[in-house]
Amino acid sequence: MSEPTQKYSITMPRDIAEAARARSGPSGLSAYVAAAVARQIERDNLNEIIQVAEAEHGPVTEEEIQALRDQLLQARRQQTGKGADAA
Repeated sequence: MSEPTQKYSITMPRDIAEAARARSGPSGLSAYVAAAVARQIERDNLNEIIQVAEAEHGPVTEEEIQALRDQLLQARRQQTGKGADAA
């Protein structure tokens, strides 16, 4: 069952609105904007979690981030059957 909806009026720059309308496809502008707002809320929530973690444990270094990205890439390669030499 889908969530109940409500109609809102928003204001945004015309160029952004037209670009969104052009990309919205058959689902329409409202669905496109709702999905974009949902993604922004997810990002905001993640940023809050990061702030709490960094306040408790200190900031994450670029080296730590790169090491985790390397681990993720390795795991993806293993899942797709591509060897470590695949680019």
